[in-house]
Amino acid sequence: MNITLDRPFAATERGKRSSNEDYILPSSEELAGLAGRDQRLFMVCDGVGGAEKGEVASALACSSFQSYFDSYLDDDDPSEEFINKAVHYTESRFDEYIAQHPEAHGMATTVTLLYIGASGIIVAHIGDSRIYQFREGKMIYKTDDHSLVNSLLKLGKITQEEARVHPQKNVITRAIMGTEHSVVAEVDKISDIMQADRFLMCTDGVTECFSDNELAKVFSLGENPESIKNIIVELCTEKAKDNFSFYILPIQSVQKIAGYKQYLLSLFYSFA
Repeated sequence: MNITLDRPFAATERGKRSSNEDYILPSSEELAGLAGRDQRLFMVCDGVGGAEKGEVASALACSSFQSYFDSYLDDDDPSEEFINKAVHYTESRFDEYIAQHPEAHGMATTVTLLYIGASGIIVAHIGDSRIYQFREGKMIYKTDDHSLVNSLLKLGKITQEEARVHPQKNVITRAIMGTEHSVVAEVDKISDIMQADRFLMCTDGVTECFSDNELAKVFSLGENPESIKNIIVELCTEKAKDNFSFYILPIQSVQKIAGYKQYLLSLFYSFA
């Protein structure tokens, strides 16, 4: 499967907070010159922690994953085992940083990761930052939050409406903190991908402003990805209490390699 991205769009803003503890990969600076077709790894992370070290946690997670992928990923797509080895490597990097900066103890970050592979799109997440897949304005995939509120929701103890306004809605049950609190990423591979599908990776600063249905409506307007970006930024700037960051990844084309090879073979035998 040969998946080609159209131009990606992204934003990372501090919202009404005094600083921005989110981080995206590629960074905002790298995005300016990003063609989209050659970049395979994308991340959006939401950092938390004392002494304003959340921004360190999110940036360190992104750089650690990028380093691990650059060093160890061969021609195959990253497996669940590979991604969780990258998680453990990142936790070790956290240990090293905290050992040198004890005031950073307690820093943590959520992680969303999307990799454009040869067999599909591999997604992974830790925490309550999300990945969505939209097709013709309909949501066909969404990650499952690692959060207290989502656990209560799945147990049937609260409703969807109660979840949106729950006083503990920001309490996450899984985050990268270091090897002392080691976690496992939830990993999926998406093979159902079509031209014009759009993927959204975002922190909870976005999802506190948009319900799933509202996001689907935005993606159903027929707007180009840049216009969708502007709509999200405008509303989040007005409403978000938290930092907000996101990537919009539009699928330009999908070529089924196996089918293409079969087509070439049929041509060969027709002339034999």
